[in-house]
Amino acid sequence: MKLDARRTALLVAANTALAPFAIDAYLPAMPALAEAVDASVHHTELSISFFLLGFALGQLTGGPLSDRFGRRPVLLSGLVIFLIASLLITQVNTLTELLGLRFVQALGGGACVVNSAAIVRDCFSGREAAKVMSTMAMIMMLAPLAAPAVGSGLLYLADWWLIFVFLAVYAAFLLWLMGTRLPETRPVDAPMASARQVLRNYASVLRHREAMGYVLSVATTFAGMFAFITASPFLYITHYGISPAIYPVVFGANVVVMAGSNRLNIRLLRRRSPQQNMRLGMGVQLAVAVGLIGLVATGLDSPYTVVPLIMVFMGMVGLITPNAMSSMLEHFSHMSATATALLGSIQFTCGSLAGVIVSAFEIDSAWPMVLTMLVVSLSGNIALRMLAGHALGAPSPARSGEPDARSETEQKGAS
Repeated sequence: MKLDARRTALLVAANTALAPFAIDAYLPAMPALAEAVDASVHHTELSISFFLLGFALGQLTGGPLSDRFGRRPVLLSGLVIFLIASLLITQVNTLTELLGLRFVQALGGGACVVNSAAIVRDCFSGREAAKVMSTMAMIMMLAPLAAPAVGSGLLYLADWWLIFVFLAVYAAFLLWLMGTRLPETRPVDAPMASARQVLRNYASVLRHREAMGYVLSVATTFAGMFAFITASPFLYITHYGISPAIYPVVFGANVVVMAGSNRLNIRLLRRRSPQQNMRLGMGVQLAVAVGLIGLVATGLDSPYTVVPLIMVFMGMVGLITPNAMSSMLEHFSHMSATATALLGSIQFTCGSLAGVIVSAFEIDSAWPMVLTMLVVSLSGNIALRMLAGHALGAPSPARSGEPDARSETEQKGAS
């Protein structure tokens, strides 16, 4: 089934924006939430990692269910779970309750969001899919740009609980939007995979050398991003002395750069392949991570030196993620939701682990964050070049005038 590219991008962006709103909106309220559950800010920050773990598991189970039963049933069920958990979080009194309900909330969110890339792949392919995903990502960037500001405003109006009421309302809006505007996009002739086939499908992705290069590049980029997101409330507000009112502005600047890089990616795709853009973004991230290490080692780190470099690091997500996802899905069009689920579960697990590592070191320093960013960026560059190196310098089919026959061959072999 073919949908209008702009309408599809708007629908899946609204759906995918659920995750950044759930992660970023409550960041300014972290100290108030920590006081409410009688825990330290560092321990309360673990709620981000628990959310990421639940999100990973939600995608891992939601993807195969989506390939088997359709996009709409899984998407709408995930939204219901997310909505109910969001309302229950407003009543928590302990850290344990908060962590448990954030995990359940993320299970629903993961099952919902995993359908976004699959819907795009149902309707588009190749460079067209990469462009739609970039457009989707650019629209979606409004969520993390607005989320901290929305959280600060709601915190000012009432308290931290109003942020989770807002998340429940947003989930209810998505229920209406997806229920009335999104048709079922799963091909009617798509095979109904058994549980054993699902495991074989996951194994086929894990065994695919080039695809795993793309998966690991996204996962390490995500880990670096969440090393910053987890550390940012403490690092910016407590360590560097940025006020809670200014924090959303500084945080949102990263999203502006991400949106700009997504726009740049769309333009570059006219003459460069998605793999070439991905390699550029990964290289810039590694250079920035080295620069951050230098600043902290020499004692020159401050909001004026660290914030611009963080903006560049975060901005490169726009050159990496949409190209990696479209490149990977070219090999697995017959099981796009399952492949997307594995990608999402790996990237969110890596993001969760990075957050746990940063939170574990309760020290007044930027070292945990910058060292984590350096290690994951270096690992991602190595993985991309070792596993997908043969595809990084290849001319795009649109430039050479030849179809990508290799992808078709590998798709048949994977199935």
